Amino acid sequence: MKKIKWLSLLLAFLAAACMAGIGIAVAERSIVGILGCIVMLILVMGLGFMNKKKMRENGIL
Repeated sequence: MKKIKWLSLLLAFLAAACMAGIGIAVAERSIVGILGCIVMLILVMGLGFMNKKKMRENGIL
């Protein structure tokens, strides 16, 4: 059985929470909330892809 990559799991949950936040902000008609969640989503997804690239280069994946 493979070991759980806790950082990747955390980043995946944060990205999903940001996507849910966008939906909630749209329902509340909050432009600031929508933009804030989009920015956070871009940052979290970017961190996730950078982490995956680093792990692939180190032979962990």
